[in-house]
Amino acid sequence: MAVIRKLILGLLKVFLLVTALLALVAVAAWFYPEKFLCVDSGPVSADVLVVLGGGVHERPVRAAELFQQHAAPRILLTGAGDDVINLSILLKDGVPRGNIERESDSLTTRENAIFSIKRLRAQHVRSVILVTTWYHARRALKTFEHYAPEIKFYSRPSYYAFDRDDWSKPGNFKRMRLEFLKLPGYWLRYGVNPF
Repeated sequence: MAVIRKLILGLLKVFLLVTALLALVAVAAWFYPEKFLCVDSGPVSADVLVVLGGGVHERPVRAAELFQQHAAPRILLTGAGDDVINLSILLKDGVPRGNIERESDSLTTRENAIFSIKRLRAQHVRSVILVTTWYHARRALKTFEHYAPEIKFYSRPSYYAFDRDDWSKPGNFKRMRLEFLKLPGYWLRYGVNPF
Protein backbone atom coordinates (compact mmCIF):
# COMPACT_ATOMS: atom_id res chain seq x y z
CA MET A 1 0.00 0.00 0.00
CA ALA A 2 2.83 2.43 0.90
CA VAL A 3 4.56 1.66 -2.42
CA ILE A 4 1.43 2.50 -4.39
CA ARG A 5 0.96 5.69 -2.42
CA LYS A 6 4.61 6.71 -3.11
CA LEU A 7 4.12 5.95 -6.81
CA ILE A 8 0.96 8.04 -6.99
CA LEU A 9 2.63 10.95 -5.18
CA GLY A 10 5.62 10.70 -7.53
CA LEU A 11 3.37 10.73 -10.59
CA LEU A 12 1.43 13.67 -9.18
CA LYS A 13 4.67 15.63 -8.69
CA VAL A 14 5.75 14.89 -12.27
CA PHE A 15 2.32 15.90 -13.55
CA LEU A 16 2.40 19.18 -11.60
CA LEU A 17 5.94 19.93 -12.78
CA VAL A 18 5.05 19.29 -16.44
CA THR A 19 1.88 21.37 -16.07
CA ALA A 20 3.86 24.24 -14.53
CA LEU A 21 6.45 24.10 -17.33
CA LEU A 22 3.75 24.09 -20.00
CA ALA A 23 2.03 27.03 -18.33
CA LEU A 24 5.34 28.91 -18.24
CA VAL A 25 5.93 28.24 -21.95
CA ALA A 26 2.36 29.33 -22.75
CA VAL A 27 2.77 32.59 -20.82
CA ALA A 28 6.12 33.29 -22.51
CA ALA A 29 4.61 32.60 -25.95
CA TRP A 30 1.64 34.86 -25.17
CA PHE A 31 3.82 37.81 -24.16
CA TYR A 32 6.50 37.19 -26.80
CA PRO A 33 4.55 35.80 -29.76
CA GLU A 34 7.20 36.88 -32.24
CA LYS A 35 9.62 34.41 -30.63
CA PHE A 36 7.20 31.50 -31.01
CA LEU A 37 5.01 32.19 -34.05
CA CYS A 38 7.61 33.61 -36.44
CA VAL A 39 9.77 31.10 -38.31
CA ASP A 40 12.26 32.54 -40.81
CA SER A 41 14.68 30.20 -42.57
CA GLY A 42 16.96 33.06 -43.58
CA PRO A 43 18.45 33.48 -47.06
CA VAL A 44 17.67 30.31 -48.99
CA SER A 45 16.83 29.35 -52.55
CA ALA A 46 14.26 26.85 -53.77
CA ASP A 47 12.39 25.62 -56.82
CA VAL A 48 9.30 27.73 -56.17
CA LEU A 49 7.81 30.36 -53.85
CA VAL A 50 4.33 29.55 -52.52
CA VAL A 51 2.40 32.64 -51.45
CA LEU A 52 -0.46 31.83 -49.10
CA GLY A 53 -3.69 33.78 -49.34
CA GLY A 54 -4.74 36.04 -46.50
CA GLY A 55 -3.05 38.88 -44.71
CA VAL A 56 -3.46 42.42 -45.93
CA HIS A 57 -1.68 41.77 -49.22
CA GLU A 58 1.80 42.20 -47.80
CA ARG A 59 2.58 38.61 -48.76
CA PRO A 60 2.88 39.13 -52.55
CA VAL A 61 5.06 42.19 -51.92
CA ARG A 62 7.42 39.98 -49.91
CA ALA A 63 7.29 37.30 -52.63
CA ALA A 64 8.21 39.88 -55.29
CA GLU A 65 11.20 40.93 -53.17
CA LEU A 66 12.33 37.32 -52.85
CA PHE A 67 11.78 36.70 -56.57
CA GLN A 68 13.91 39.76 -57.44
CA GLN A 69 16.61 38.36 -55.11
CA HIS A 70 16.52 35.10 -57.14
CA ALA A 71 15.29 33.02 -54.20
CA ALA A 72 13.15 31.00 -56.65
CA PRO A 73 12.36 31.22 -60.37
CA ARG A 74 8.60 30.66 -60.02
CA ILE A 75 5.73 31.69 -57.78
CA LEU A 76 2.58 29.73 -56.92
CA LEU A 77 -0.26 31.82 -55.51
CA THR A 78 -2.71 29.89 -53.37
CA GLY A 79 -6.04 30.94 -51.92
CA ALA A 80 -9.44 31.55 -53.50
CA GLY A 81 -9.93 35.23 -54.27
CA ASP A 82 -6.64 36.36 -52.81
CA ASP A 83 -4.81 34.79 -55.75
CA VAL A 84 -6.36 37.34 -58.14
CA ILE A 85 -5.38 40.35 -56.03
CA ASN A 86 -1.96 38.89 -55.29
CA LEU A 87 -1.38 38.30 -59.00
CA SER A 88 -1.99 41.97 -59.77
CA ILE A 89 0.40 43.01 -56.98
CA LEU A 90 3.13 40.68 -58.28
CA LEU A 91 2.70 41.97 -61.83
CA LYS A 92 2.82 45.57 -60.58
CA ASP A 93 6.02 44.73 -58.69
CA GLY A 94 7.70 43.44 -61.84
CA VAL A 95 7.27 39.66 -61.68
CA PRO A 96 6.69 38.33 -65.24
CA ARG A 97 3.28 36.67 -65.76
CA GLY A 98 4.96 33.55 -67.13
CA ASN A 99 6.65 32.94 -63.77
CA ILE A 100 3.37 32.93 -61.81
CA GLU A 101 0.91 30.08 -61.35
CA ARG A 102 -2.37 30.17 -59.41
CA GLU A 103 -4.24 27.72 -57.22
CA SER A 104 -7.69 29.23 -56.81
CA ASP A 105 -9.67 26.71 -54.76
CA SER A 106 -8.24 26.71 -51.23
CA LEU A 107 -9.93 28.53 -48.36
CA THR A 108 -7.77 27.48 -45.38
CA THR A 109 -4.10 26.93 -44.58
CA ARG A 110 -4.70 23.18 -44.69
CA GLU A 111 -6.30 23.45 -48.14
CA ASN A 112 -3.47 25.77 -49.26
CA ALA A 113 -1.10 22.92 -48.42
CA ILE A 114 -3.12 20.02 -49.83
CA PHE A 115 -4.02 21.72 -53.14
CA SER A 116 -0.56 23.24 -53.65
CA ILE A 117 1.27 20.03 -52.80
CA LYS A 118 -0.71 18.16 -55.43
CA ARG A 119 0.67 20.57 -58.06
CA LEU A 120 4.16 20.61 -56.57
CA ARG A 121 4.39 16.82 -56.66
CA ALA A 122 3.17 16.71 -60.27
CA GLN A 123 5.94 19.17 -61.15
CA HIS A 124 8.56 17.15 -59.20
CA VAL A 125 9.36 20.13 -56.97
CA ARG A 126 11.90 19.33 -54.27
CA SER A 127 12.12 22.62 -52.36
CA VAL A 128 9.65 25.40 -51.57
CA ILE A 129 9.82 28.77 -49.86
CA LEU A 130 6.55 29.60 -48.10
CA VAL A 131 5.61 33.27 -47.99
CA THR A 132 3.05 34.34 -45.42
CA THR A 133 2.76 36.78 -42.54
CA TRP A 134 5.18 36.32 -39.62
CA TYR A 135 2.51 35.26 -37.12
CA HIS A 136 1.17 32.62 -39.55
CA ALA A 137 4.61 31.24 -40.43
CA ARG A 138 4.83 28.39 -37.88
CA ARG A 139 1.40 26.92 -38.64
CA ALA A 140 1.90 27.28 -42.40
CA LEU A 141 5.34 25.65 -42.34
CA LYS A 142 4.27 22.79 -40.09
CA THR A 143 1.13 22.15 -42.16
CA PHE A 144 3.03 21.91 -45.44
CA GLU A 145 5.70 19.70 -43.83
CA HIS A 146 2.98 17.46 -42.41
CA TYR A 147 1.33 16.83 -45.78
CA ALA A 148 4.54 16.52 -47.85
CA PRO A 149 7.46 15.33 -45.73
CA GLU A 150 9.41 14.48 -48.88
CA ILE A 151 9.58 18.15 -49.97
CA LYS A 152 11.94 20.60 -48.23
CA PHE A 153 10.00 23.64 -47.03
CA TYR A 154 11.48 26.95 -45.94
CA SER A 155 9.72 29.95 -44.42
CA ARG A 156 10.42 33.56 -45.46
CA PRO A 157 7.57 35.58 -43.95
CA SER A 158 6.65 39.20 -44.36
CA TYR A 159 7.13 41.25 -41.24
CA TYR A 160 3.96 43.29 -41.54
CA ALA A 161 2.84 44.38 -38.03
CA PHE A 162 5.89 42.77 -36.43
CA ASP A 163 6.73 45.78 -34.25
CA ARG A 164 4.85 45.86 -30.94
CA ASP A 165 3.58 49.35 -31.72
CA ASP A 166 1.68 47.89 -34.71
CA TRP A 167 -0.07 45.22 -32.63
CA SER A 168 -2.58 47.76 -31.38
CA LYS A 169 -3.73 48.72 -34.88
CA PRO A 170 -7.17 47.37 -35.82
CA GLY A 171 -7.16 43.65 -36.55
CA ASN A 172 -3.46 42.96 -35.99
CA PHE A 173 -3.70 41.87 -32.36
CA LYS A 174 -6.71 39.65 -33.04
CA ARG A 175 -5.15 37.91 -36.08
CA MET A 176 -1.91 37.30 -34.20
CA ARG A 177 -3.58 35.96 -31.05
CA LEU A 178 -5.92 33.69 -33.05
CA GLU A 179 -2.84 31.72 -34.09
CA PHE A 180 -2.56 30.50 -30.49
CA LEU A 181 -5.96 28.82 -30.94
CA LYS A 182 -5.33 27.62 -34.47
CA LEU A 183 -2.02 25.90 -33.67
CA PRO A 184 -3.47 23.43 -31.14
CA GLY A 185 -6.62 23.20 -33.26
CA TYR A 186 -4.61 21.97 -36.25
CA TRP A 187 -2.70 19.59 -33.97
CA LEU A 188 -5.87 18.04 -32.54
CA ARG A 189 -7.91 18.00 -35.74
CA TYR A 190 -5.32 17.21 -38.42
CA GLY A 191 -2.29 15.93 -36.50
CA VAL A 192 -0.12 18.92 -37.49
CA ASN A 193 2.46 19.11 -34.70
CA PRO A 194 3.39 22.78 -34.09
CA PHE A 195 6.80 21.93 -32.60
